[in-house]
Amino acid sequence: MSEITECVLCGGTVAPDGHCWDCGGAQPSFRSRVEITTGSGAAGVSDRGRHRGVNADAMALATVGDWTAAVVCDGVSMSPRSERAARVAAEVGLNVLVAGLREGVLPECALDDAAVRAGRAVVGLAESVDAAPACTFVAGVAGPEGVWSAWIGDSRAYWLPDEGPGTVLTEDDTGEHEALSAWLGADAGDPAPRVRSYRPSVPGRLLLCTDGLWRYLPGAAALREVLGRRPAGGGVPEEARSLVGYALEAGGHDNVTVVLVPVVPGPPGVPVAGA
Repeated sequence: MSEITECVLCGGTVAPDGHCWDCGGAQPSFRSRVEITTGSGAAGVSDRGRHRGVNADAMALATVGDWTAAVVCDGVSMSPRSERAARVAAEVGLNVLVAGLREGVLPECALDDAAVRAGRAVVGLAESVDAAPACTFVAGVAGPEGVWSAWIGDSRAYWLPDEGPGTVLTEDDTGEHEALSAWLGADAGDPAPRVRSYRPSVPGRLLLCTDGLWRYLPGAAALREVLGRRPAGGGVPEEARSLVGYALEAGGHDNVTVVLVPVVPGPPGVPVAGA
């Protein structure tokens, strides 16, 4: 991941909102484009988009033995310091996931704990209930035994197989007029993540994304079609770039974040819990 950490104006430290702690100066193009990869072949791309001054999306990605864990968060635009909420939730969520998987905790339990503790961290950012940073949360764990996802809000997880139809693994927490009905923040109550698991029979990709992508490509079939048109070579990082590029070319009205985790299923066995 490549981010500015030193102020270009005074050499001071850059805060998570893209301004210098020391002189207060805004940093040009702070987090306008972030890319991450892991040794397992997973990759993520986050772009500020064409119409936003700040990238309030955040992502985190790690490999733990046979598992790959990922978190994607989207700052709620109407809340203060939403970009800080997203980054804290992603970082805390991933750290909890990694610790749980290393200790042998079941993926569904590790995901639930990650969402709850990420929520507590975001609550800690609030000056009051009326000035509460907020974000959505989606996390995924993938390995030979299957894929698991947990979410709060409208960031999504998809299963995109190499062969056959894909599926969305999450259900948006929204109400009338697509307004969020659940999020992380001091004004949201206790986090109540939902967890879903799936045991694939063929190789594919676990996709985590914010609404900056899925509003242009809401269905699994459309996502797979775009991936099928990507340039040859480049692997999973190029696949992630192609999805973000599509959203930008389609208008890029919001921040766009995509994480793709390749999955090769293990031999048939007992179905995973909750599948």
